[in-house]
Amino acid sequence: MLPPTLTNKTLSGMARMSKAANDLKSDPGHSRPVVRPRPAIFRALGHSEPSVEVWVDGQKYRLLRVFKHDSWAATALYQAEDGRKTICKFNRVQSIGPIPMRWLGRFLARNESTALLKLQDTGHVPVLLKEVVADGHRQPNAIARVFIEGHPLGHREAVPESFFPTLQSLLKVMHNRRMAYVDLHKRENVLVGDDGQPYLIDFQISFVPSKLLQMLPTTWLLLPILQKSDDYHLEKLRLKSSPSGSDEGIKRPWWIRVHRAVAMPFRQIRRRMLVKIKVRSGSGRVHTEHFTEEGLRESQHSA
Repeated sequence: MLPPTLTNKTLSGMARMSKAANDLKSDPGHSRPVVRPRPAIFRALGHSEPSVEVWVDGQKYRLLRVFKHDSWAATALYQAEDGRKTICKFNRVQSIGPIPMRWLGRFLARNESTALLKLQDTGHVPVLLKEVVADGHRQPNAIARVFIEGHPLGHREAVPESFFPTLQSLLKVMHNRRMAYVDLHKRENVLVGDDGQPYLIDFQISFVPSKLLQMLPTTWLLLPILQKSDDYHLEKLRLKSSPSGSDEGIKRPWWIRVHRAVAMPFRQIRRRMLVKIKVRSGSGRVHTEHFTEEGLRESQHSA
């Protein structure tokens, strides 16, 4: 089993950064605009928070901290009395107006569980644990995994020579097993373990087609594109971890150019909307939120 994703030193640093950020937001004399928490519709659990206590594999765990709570999921760290730690991810249950969304939370949980199970033998993904029970009920929208000691990959971070070849081998295994990671453009999804090894986390939106879906022509077309996108983003990460920290030497595939042409305007509209309702400030980037994902905060700090 993997070691129980952040060292005590890193967690302490995060706490200091979080407190400093909150101090800035609460200081009326500071030039930074005050932002407010997301409204329920933009939170996976609505007005609720991750349970203070959960049961996983028959073991009781208590909440230590919430790492993030966005539109997709709330991710929290728990610890048992014997010191074992687990990450529990509670996927979306909050409806969008009259549209129920519990089905999406269950789908995302199943998708991530399937991906992790297919890759347990690689040793470079978190160990998946059994079902999550909270408030006496099984949580079909939740998954639990072993907490890995380490930190998110930083910009220009010096890593062992074997780091990126190992990560490339992991992707090769995924691709050979008819899967695609999809989310590798986020540097915070790559952990540098305390052992110097790379670990991939957050398989929530990974493409893991069932045997039936693999037979469809759309999958024949989509899967190779997603896999080549994985390779492209891995190379970008590698180049950005070089001393120059530049990815200018890599050519962007046409489908990523098309995606950016569509996604970038949508992203700008979404950022402006979040600024307008005072959930974010300034240019509307995610790190200006009242509650910023720890991995993103660390990435901002190390960039």
